Amino acid sequence: MIKRAVAVLFALSVIGVEAASLRIVTELSPPHQTVENGRVAGVSTQIVEATLQQAGLQSRIEVYPWARAFYIATSVPNVLIYNIARTAERENEFHWIGPVANYRLGLVRLAERTDLAPNHLQDLGSAVIAVQRDDFSYHWLKQQGMRVGKELQLSADILESWRLLLKGKVDYVIDDEAALRLMERQLVQPQGSTRFVLAIPQLEQKTYLAASKDTDPALVKKLQQAHLQVQTTALYQNVMAGRF
Repeated sequence: MIKRAVAVLFALSVIGVEAASLRIVTELSPPHQTVENGRVAGVSTQIVEATLQQAGLQSRIEVYPWARAFYIATSVPNVLIYNIARTAERENEFHWIGPVANYRLGLVRLAERTDLAPNHLQDLGSAVIAVQRDDFSYHWLKQQGMRVGKELQLSADILESWRLLLKGKVDYVIDDEAALRLMERQLVQPQGSTRFVLAIPQLEQKTYLAASKDTDPALVKKLQQAHLQVQTTALYQNVMAGRF
């Protein structure tokens, strides 16, 4: 995500009936949400597009830092947000349309940092992890006793977290192993310059397309039914299986 005060808006081309009040917010998080030739893309975006098309709706995607996207989705009606973890704390804050990704998160370090070889979180010592503000992994790591400004370094988005890693400002980022090669290309780094070194099972999760709490119930139902149809497609099954 490009760090700036004003979000950059990208058109989402879908066929159907205009839903003038419908908004969609997300963050940049390759390979799930990317920008290609000025257009929001990525494997999860494809599922969102397919769901909207199946529902006969169209809108556009607004790209923000995650904390800002989350704030909009919890304070404005008729807003869709993705990819969002479905936690107990969030369960009653949204209408859950359906899964759009399946994350297998863990610790990523620079390949040259062979001194970092944890087998458990308890092995991390004073190592510093970059995490996105208000992200699911940020909240979970805080629950494990990690502290902002000590073991945790906050960032606005995953690209900023990776830049902190590449500059040697932090020891690890939290990411999906499937994202490493794409992130290296995105940040113009040699292939294989990073390593996925420790899976964190507690951070394995499906993430969702969700609607803000005050969204029109008829719109929610239409989207949920459309997503059920999308679940039968090869696109959905490949994305959820990590085949991308």
